[in-house]
Amino acid sequence: MTAFSYPTYRNLPPLAGLGSFEEAAKPGLGVEESVDRIKRYHFAFKRLMQILEARLTAEPVYELKMAFSLHAHYCAEHCTSMRERVAEMRTPPLGLEKIPHQHLATFFQEIQNAPTTEELVMGVYEFAFPALLKGLQRHMVETNVLSDHPSVRICRFAALELDEVVTYGRQAVAALVSEERLSAMKPWRDWLRSLLDAAGDLDGSQPQADLSHPEGAPCYSQQPLPYDKLPRRDDRFPDPYNMGVHAEEFLYDPRFQSRDKTLMMYYKRLREIDVPEMMATILTETQDKPWAYYRDMTRQLWDEARHAMMGEVGFVKLGIDWPKQVMVNFTWSLGLNTQLKPWERHAVLYFIEQGLMTKTGKRFEWEVGADSGDELSKVFQDYDWADEVLHARIGRDWYVSAFGDQKEAIDFGSQCWSKVLSNWNAWKEEGKTDHRNWWPGLYASFCERQGIQPDPEALKFATTYEATRADLEKLAASA
Repeated sequence: MTAFSYPTYRNLPPLAGLGSFEEAAKPGLGVEESVDRIKRYHFAFKRLMQILEARLTAEPVYELKMAFSLHAHYCAEHCTSMRERVAEMRTPPLGLEKIPHQHLATFFQEIQNAPTTEELVMGVYEFAFPALLKGLQRHMVETNVLSDHPSVRICRFAALELDEVVTYGRQAVAALVSEERLSAMKPWRDWLRSLLDAAGDLDGSQPQADLSHPEGAPCYSQQPLPYDKLPRRDDRFPDPYNMGVHAEEFLYDPRFQSRDKTLMMYYKRLREIDVPEMMATILTETQDKPWAYYRDMTRQLWDEARHAMMGEVGFVKLGIDWPKQVMVNFTWSLGLNTQLKPWERHAVLYFIEQGLMTKTGKRFEWEVGADSGDELSKVFQDYDWADEVLHARIGRDWYVSAFGDQKEAIDFGSQCWSKVLSNWNAWKEEGKTDHRNWWPGLYASFCERQGIQPDPEALKFATTYEATRADLEKLAASA
């Protein structure tokens, strides 16, 4: 019998299908080398999560806000897997908070401090994510498929999603970075490449080259970018201060039909864009929490971005040009980010979520969707409701646990909510908005497209947020 020709029973795949005997007989990486590489993946995932969250709020482009939310979630999940794998491999103390290589730290600091959207997208999606994906793929090839199978498994899952991220990033760079800007960025791009080369590539598997700072290359790691927590929107959002349509007043008014309320619910979902804009500031400004806190909160941030896109999809399905017809404001995130501390923002978030759990909250919205005849709305509200149940659990774990009981936690949230002041009149006087009632135009367009007769009362709806503290007070008050 020759090597690797061992017969299995009736030619069943050997080794549980993990690979051939020949593949399993290659020694591959030892435990120490495998752990060293996984620590680098962990560091990269964590830094990318932090970078995406730190830049999300002030990033104007809506689609990038959504992508940053998803990709930060992916990073948090895979970072968790890497932490757990290192803990399995006899290496206490784990050393997960140590910087694996100083040039790698500089590499990520360069990207975090990139002053423009184009440079940020270039650094994240042309350099960081592709280098991380290459390291994961190299690990799967170079380690032993049998003895290090748990590492192969988590690398495979991570690589699957990173391949999606890299594909998105390639398209984003092509869409946002002109040839002229690409050429102007060459010295900085060469600098990023030099940092990776000097670190032995992201996974540390390659010979470490001498560090070379190209002539004319900026050094953003030496020029810290001030943290910006002011929400911004791209130029498709012409009136982000507009508080002229009080969605909750319409939804809870029994005079109106579920058919019409569903249109308003799509607006409510889309308006949740400002929850990631606020949550990203909590995550960025909150230090020294257990890792599970950042993982759970990043999951919730992504869920809220999903909800915004549910509203977007609803409008697109109806043929509504929502950037022109719907005024999606950022006044909620603006108020919380500028008037409250991170812990107080978390308190308001939890307080509002408790209002969503009552019979006039998420169940009611699902019932409206089910009654409306719009099957998409019914499904979206079903999952939106399920997500909020998870978010209530996250709130209990990381917010309520700091208080004596639930009532004390809710009372504090209510107090913080009361501190948030709306600048309704000031924004109007400053010419930032006239709080135009855009609802009649949207509703008339909806009815025309659907071939249905408008409800005269719904068409006249003109209740604003002028007399309320902030966008969701009516819902929160039912907590």
